[in-house]
Amino acid sequence: MTRSSKQKNNNDLPTSKQILEFISSSSQPVGKREVARHFGLKGQSKIALKALLKDMADEGLIDSSPGRAFHLMGGLPKVTILKVIDSDGAGSVLAQPEKWQADHLPIPKVKIIEKKKKAGLSEGDRVLVKTEQVDGEWHAFVLRKLIPAESGVLGILCLEGDKLWLKPVDKKVKKSWPVSDAGNAELGELVLAEKAGRPPRVTARITQRLGDPFQPKSFSLIAIHKYNIPDHFSHEVLEEAETVADLDLGNREDLTHLPIIAIDPADARDHDDAVWAAPDDNPDNKGGYQAVVAIADVSFYVRPGTALDREARKRGNSVYFPDQVIPMLPEKLSGDVCSLKENVDRAALACHLTIGADGKLKSWRFTRAKVRLAANIAYEDAQDAIDGKITSPLTETVLKPLWACWEVLNHARKNRQPLGLDLPERRVVLGEKGEILSVATRERLDAHQLIEDFMIAANIAAAKALEAKKAPVMYRVHEPPSREKLVALRDYLKTFSIAFALGQVIKPQIFNHLIERLEVDEESRARIMEQILRSQTQAYYSPANMGHFGLALGSYAHFTSPIRRYADLLVHRSLVGAYHLESGKPKLKSSHNNHTIPATTSLPPQDAENMSVIGEKISHAERRAMEAERETIDRYIAAYFSQYIGEIMPTRITGVREFGFFATVPELGGDGLVPVSTLGHEYFRYDEATQSLEGQDSGTRYEIGQKIDLRLMEADPIGGSLRFELPDAEPAVKMSRRGRGRSGIDPRLIKRRGRPANIRHR
Repeated sequence: MTRSSKQKNNNDLPTSKQILEFISSSSQPVGKREVARHFGLKGQSKIALKALLKDMADEGLIDSSPGRAFHLMGGLPKVTILKVIDSDGAGSVLAQPEKWQADHLPIPKVKIIEKKKKAGLSEGDRVLVKTEQVDGEWHAFVLRKLIPAESGVLGILCLEGDKLWLKPVDKKVKKSWPVSDAGNAELGELVLAEKAGRPPRVTARITQRLGDPFQPKSFSLIAIHKYNIPDHFSHEVLEEAETVADLDLGNREDLTHLPIIAIDPADARDHDDAVWAAPDDNPDNKGGYQAVVAIADVSFYVRPGTALDREARKRGNSVYFPDQVIPMLPEKLSGDVCSLKENVDRAALACHLTIGADGKLKSWRFTRAKVRLAANIAYEDAQDAIDGKITSPLTETVLKPLWACWEVLNHARKNRQPLGLDLPERRVVLGEKGEILSVATRERLDAHQLIEDFMIAANIAAAKALEAKKAPVMYRVHEPPSREKLVALRDYLKTFSIAFALGQVIKPQIFNHLIERLEVDEESRARIMEQILRSQTQAYYSPANMGHFGLALGSYAHFTSPIRRYADLLVHRSLVGAYHLESGKPKLKSSHNNHTIPATTSLPPQDAENMSVIGEKISHAERRAMEAERETIDRYIAAYFSQYIGEIMPTRITGVREFGFFATVPELGGDGLVPVSTLGHEYFRYDEATQSLEGQDSGTRYEIGQKIDLRLMEADPIGGSLRFELPDAEPAVKMSRRGRGRSGIDPRLIKRRGRPANIRHR
């Protein structure tokens, strides 16, 4: 029987089939009200409809959607929230329903249809969409992008009174939550939890146990979870890595006769680059050199559009922690097949450089090559060999020509005058069991500068070579300081009676000359250096060339580290396409699975068109990695300092705010706060221009760069924070560090507090 949209008899309910047809044909979300209106139901019929809809749900015919709407079971609501699960920044973007009730059915994958010039979507993004089914495939049109859902909370399971609480490890989060479900987690453990309920009755439900928070391995684990860093490869990616590892190197320029060497840190886990140089015998280049910078040919193995490529783009870069590396590529490639190792044939993209006697690049060319390294040498060993401290068979034939070539490169660098802020790098030394042995700064050797200068030369050549072919370039951009930061720097320098004109064209050499001309004491010099550093902008990746201010270069691209940076891989692909370096149909030395390997290794057209979006994503991934690495180092340093609680140590002030100042232990790092409430019984005024605190009565000043002895009062390895006080401040309450108290909280989690704040301050 055919039924009109208005029921002649309000007690006559529509059939289940009619309701399903209406739901599937409607262009709008359908709830009970829409069904009743469509079929003209009123009064008791609406009550009966409610029961019918419940029966249909129980039978698996329909499912409820957000907002009390309905959709066909196994299908998607007309309007719903999706979460992006895969995105290559240029091609297809796939998503899944954020919530899926039909547990007995597979979760559908939905293709996102994005409008042009919209901001690209990344994995994890949430979007409100309108869905439709086209030829059995689900499509979704983005209505708007939603704020990220709150991810799991990382914390410590604690007991206060008779209640369990979750104490977050993020030092910025001050609130703890009562635990509604602890699972089998034990007190004092590091756990991952999700929030449940609504304000003000929000609780935490523990979803994963992560172990002892004071095990060194936990410090990097905290960062991995906090920043949502992908740390596991899928079976598909690992299997694909095994397949491409069997690729035959094919026809390449044979450079195995050259004694190319790689100079890396002693603890290097991968080897991207190797170098060779010799005097140029061309009479037109008297005093010049021929050099080869050989870079791992990752583009040969990681091909566009593959699972390996998608995973590498999602990660953006490798992340380096003291105890482990989260690589951009699986270990089979990053630590083995792609890595340049001695006495093994490896695929390389070789940059051949002709360097003039003045250190400037005269010409360059790029080839796909086969190399066999003469040696992998640690920086310290290379330096000792060139200084005559150790004997090496490579000193005369390889190292000395390399150093001689570097001397002319270094001469050109000095003439170019890049920004001369050479800051120390902290290094955490771990024992065999992961215990912290020491924290120190890495020694800066000529060997480090040598490799850096060769890499810069190759990066310049890569950018200019692509520009010559009008090919896409993913530039490494470092813009000059903003006017706002320069004004702040000028105002700061005024306090030292140092003039700094804003009308001039700002170049790195201006800052270098400023530092050279400083007629101030060592402490003031350190303060000014800190402020110059703070005035600089953060570098990023972009297809729009804005130059590299810090290096004083007009064109610069990252080319030398494709094992650990996706930006370099893009530059390799662009070079392959621009200079016709494709290697032809891939051949496998053996075949143990059915993976299809694409023939092309050059930059796809869709990637060339979407370089801006890709640049934004990999720049974000780089910032994420930097923050995760820095916070992990801070945790290790706090753990190292926990053995020195109560001791007085020399520090230098690194930052000043209205609530106190931050100080660090020279050579070791680890910023610690000195609260203004512990500075004495007087009012301290904060001066933003001079970045200082000054006592109203005594005139005592605390400012950036100042050296001062402080007592370490607190070291929190979980939060990665330190707290200092003046040596003559009233002593903090002593607290036992033995065992766990009645609360079940490890004493290391209890902050050691000084006397109450009774000081007026702004």
